[in-house]
Amino acid sequence: MRNSSRSRVDAFIVMDVMEAARRAEAQGRHIIHMEVGQPGTAAPEGARAALARAMREEAMGYTVALGLPALRARIAQLYGEWYDVDLSPERVIVTPGSSGAFILAFTALFDAGDRVGIGSPGYPSYRQILRALDLVPVDIQTAAENRLQPVAAELCGQDLSGLMVASPANPTGTMLNRGAMSDLIGAAAAQGASFISDEIYHGIEYEAKAVSALEITDECYVINSFSKYFSMTGWRVGWMVVPEDHVRVIERLAQNLFICPSHASQVAALAAMECGTELEANMAVYRRNRTLMLEGLPAAGFDRIAPPDGAFYVYADVSHLTGDSRAFAAEILEKAGVAVTPGLDFDPVRGGGTIRFSYARATADIEEGLARLARFMAARRAG
Repeated sequence: MRNSSRSRVDAFIVMDVMEAARRAEAQGRHIIHMEVGQPGTAAPEGARAALARAMREEAMGYTVALGLPALRARIAQLYGEWYDVDLSPERVIVTPGSSGAFILAFTALFDAGDRVGIGSPGYPSYRQILRALDLVPVDIQTAAENRLQPVAAELCGQDLSGLMVASPANPTGTMLNRGAMSDLIGAAAAQGASFISDEIYHGIEYEAKAVSALEITDECYVINSFSKYFSMTGWRVGWMVVPEDHVRVIERLAQNLFICPSHASQVAALAAMECGTELEANMAVYRRNRTLMLEGLPAAGFDRIAPPDGAFYVYADVSHLTGDSRAFAAEILEKAGVAVTPGLDFDPVRGGGTIRFSYARATADIEEGLARLARFMAARRAG
């Protein structure tokens, strides 16, 4: 049978790296994981306990397509707590992870052939989901002086139907301040482009609070997830906030594309939102790991980096060391036993000269990984 042209998306390279690391571990090697963008911790204990109770007492069948009303209300409450935004629960849609939210948003907002701007470097699945939906991803080549975030002037002449931004961003961990976010929202509106804000790393910030697009405008889509701050990657539950007049559009799509998010995951997610002490303990680990990375990577020889404002990544320029980040990452895995992600995943044009390091794992793993990287780089220089 033939395959559609829409199915010709690129591989998600980090998943290939994870598989290579798995094979190495199956052969008995101890691999330090700095490739994967997920917390090393389980879902909060309270979330797991709540689900255990629910599984004893409930059938765990379908929920309504927009999600459990109690969860939607609690998410709306979060916007008051974090951003001082008075948000109606009616505008909150629970989704099968942020990936489900991207599919719903892109399908609701755009027609085949529409051009959607995304910052480069950026999360690779934006580009591939857009392509799979017969949309045109438009890479906005960001500049180091703008901390690899798009700026309003770069939208001129792009003829966009939409703009997607991420703050904190993957792979860089950099954030947009309120002025920069407002300028991008205004520039998108000026050319009639829908504005989508990926906020899945909110809550994981270090020196300043991340700005939500909802602090500036209601005419936007905001996407978030329980995967990162709430440490629930494998549970596949996220959410989106949309303008009031878009809710029914999303509901119809969600009913047909997904029926509903996982009932079990929604129960756990609702309980996770009351586990602040445990979640802030995770944040203490990320803060310590960030300090170690910002000291240890330059000491090892990866000295072309920008301190991340949030998330749990460091994006390093290694163009003075290699022009092939995929081969370089494979060499690091083979010789140092450290899995890292080639920048080609995030930037098809310049990614051959960049590497992403994740520091989401336990501090002991980060310390060991940095020691291995230092030995690897010393041996490489000597050789």
